[in-house]
Amino acid sequence: MKKNRYLLCLLLCGLMLYFAVPRLSIHADGLQGIFSLAWLTFALMVIAGNLTGLLYSPKRQIQKSQAGRLKKKSRSFH
Repeated sequence: MKKNRYLLCLLLCGLMLYFAVPRLSIHADGLQGIFSLAWLTFALMVIAGNLTGLLYSPKRQIQKSQAGRLKKKSRSFH
C-alpha cells in the first residue's frame, strides 16, 4: 500500500517538474533566482525521499513467514 503512495508522489513530483522547470530562471538575480534554486532543491529532496522509501522498504511478508517457521521449529518438550 505504501509503495503505491511513493509511486504516486514520484509521478506528481515529476509532473510538477515538467511544468515548472521551463518557467524557473536559475540565473536570475535577487529573490527570483533564490526561489528557483530553493524550489528545485526541495523537489529533488522529495524525489530522493520517495525513491528511498520505495527501494528500501522492508519486506514484511517474508519476515512474517520466517517468524512463523521459527516458532514451529523451536518447540520445547518438558
